[in-house]
Amino acid sequence: MLNRYLKIFLLQIFVLDFICLNGLFFLAGMGLRQYDLQSHQGADAFLLMSNIAWAVALYTSGLHSVSSQLSYERMARKTAKSVLMFLLILLGFLFLYQHLYSRFFVLMYCSLFIAAVVVNRLLFYWITDHIRRRKGIERKMVILGYNEMSKRLADNLLSEKSNLRFEGYFEEYSKVQELSYYPVIGNLQDCVPYARDNNIREIYSTLSPEQFPYLYTLAYEAEQHFIHFRFVPDFKMFVNRQIHVDYFNNIPIISLRSEPLDDIANRIRKRIFDLVFSSLVCIFLLSWLIPLLALLIRLESKGPVFFVQHRTGRNNRTFRCLKMRSMYVNNDANSKQATRNDKRFTRIGRILRKTNLDEMPQFFNVLLGDMSVVGPRPHMLKHTEEYSSIIKQYMVRHFLKPGITGWAQVNGFRGRLRKIPICASVWSTIFGIWRTGPFTWIFASYF
Repeated sequence: MLNRYLKIFLLQIFVLDFICLNGLFFLAGMGLRQYDLQSHQGADAFLLMSNIAWAVALYTSGLHSVSSQLSYERMARKTAKSVLMFLLILLGFLFLYQHLYSRFFVLMYCSLFIAAVVVNRLLFYWITDHIRRRKGIERKMVILGYNEMSKRLADNLLSEKSNLRFEGYFEEYSKVQELSYYPVIGNLQDCVPYARDNNIREIYSTLSPEQFPYLYTLAYEAEQHFIHFRFVPDFKMFVNRQIHVDYFNNIPIISLRSEPLDDIANRIRKRIFDLVFSSLVCIFLLSWLIPLLALLIRLESKGPVFFVQHRTGRNNRTFRCLKMRSMYVNNDANSKQATRNDKRFTRIGRILRKTNLDEMPQFFNVLLGDMSVVGPRPHMLKHTEEYSSIIKQYMVRHFLKPGITGWAQVNGFRGRLRKIPICASVWSTIFGIWRTGPFTWIFASYF
């Protein structure tokens, strides 16, 4: 019931967002005498793009999937991502659209809308707290079994701000050897009668049905009284991380990770994005940038313009990775990693590496199908061999194509040299925002 109320109210908040988005557009325009919205030819296009940008931002942030377990911190992060995505789309539109807009108008409009979004979210927090405190929304629950799993479950459920109210445990008294903050109400047979008489709406069982077949009888009796009965399996005996459960003809199959790219449709979408994005980069950027960099490289030192190195790709297959040459020709290029003050760097090479321009030819690798725009960075064959023996589950990163930007870049790290420059970090953060939303099938890098 709480989820239903939250979703209805969240829908009203989204409607209020769009009312503010359109109303503040005209309010900001009225604040500028020299800015006539009716006579300005680009006003309609700007307003339309603002609505599209906010709709895309809301969807990519995942705010539409709110539930009673959504904490205020997660809500704030999702809202911040929405606002950042909204501003990025608007900036892109202003850059590409051939109309001049008052900078003061754009600044006033965006500032007022961000303030309205913050007020709307504060209103959402206040109302959700009020709803949670209502006794009619509260859902009482009990747990079958008193063990480490049941104690962790109780702590986790109660740490979240939800409408669940934990009453206590049901366990055979002979198996309880310690005092608990929450009471052991009775044995297993007492569970359903107690739940029926005390308006318990949910029963969580941390006991295994294979060891306690009587649980199936309890589950049937609970559902006869409209009480939800839920099983909480303990997988720590064979996995110690988050798992993914899939079904094959109603047969549950446990995987150690969720892999959206197992779906052929997702792989097609990701490949289409790689082809379109890389083609645009090659046509509009690399077509003039590479000849310019090639000239600078050849003027400073002898040797090839491109540095071609075998690196580890998808499924541990090697491929020829392209880079702009940033070092003098040497015999240690494939065995010795670059260091901060490496004497092998040329002067132009230091600039290329500091700005990440030496990586730009890898968009050709994307077109050839050896790499993707987003994915784990490819390493030298020597490093793959070394790291696989040191880092646990290191080879998992090779389940998919390596990328131009990946997890390390999104988090501000690159190799053993340094944090990446601000320009590259911003570039990677843009992809990281999309990676965390519903477009994961396009931008995600899985490890």
